[in-house]
Amino acid sequence: MALYEVVREIENSCARNQMRDVFFDEIETDDPLEAVRALLKDEKDAVLTLEEHGADSLTVYAESTGMTQRFLFTKI
Repeated sequence: MALYEVVREIENSCARNQMRDVFFDEIETDDPLEAVRALLKDEKDAVLTLEEHGADSLTVYAESTGMTQRFLFTKI
């Protein structure tokens, strides 16, 4: 299994608030999409999109209930 540093950004949809919630974590997984699905297990309608940035990093975008989250995975 690969060990990743994960930065989770949750866009704030409130009017006139441009800030984002940002969380940092370490996740050990062979499948980053499954790791994000596990984190969003209560979101039944989540649509996940994967964007690879070479061998050591990738981004997973999760859209659900009108909110977008971005998960930046970087191998440690």
